[in-house]
Amino acid sequence: MDRPISEWPHVVTERGIELVPCAPHDVLTHLGDKWTILVISLMALAPGNRLRFSQIKNGIHGISQRMLTLTLRHLERNGLVTRHYFPEVPPRVEYELSDLGRGMLPPLDVFSSWIRENWPAIEQARKAFDEKTPARE
Repeated sequence: MDRPISEWPHVVTERGIELVPCAPHDVLTHLGDKWTILVISLMALAPGNRLRFSQIKNGIHGISQRMLTLTLRHLERNGLVTRHYFPEVPPRVEYELSDLGRGMLPPLDVFSSWIRENWPAIEQARKAFDEKTPARE
């Protein structure tokens, strides 16, 4: 591994290692939600990495209008998506992956590849866990 996870900001105390709140944590909080990676992945597949709101909503099964709006706002705030407003009748809005957003695609591809390669082992571990753990009610 080129950059060990030990580079994550931390302190060692008498009680053990404690992670320090930091920028990576803040960004991962937004990127690790239920919809963000799906929105970015869909936009990565689109011509010019650009889609209208309705195209994104139709392309992601189960996302509500409110959650898509919030997700796009977070992505725009973090600089990963650019919003383009066209003052037409009716108004048109398109969302495009920014250079920063496109820069996230290679690491996302690596992570997705790791998931695909390890999915059978993950499913097997889940099954083994569920078989030995009583259901909680």
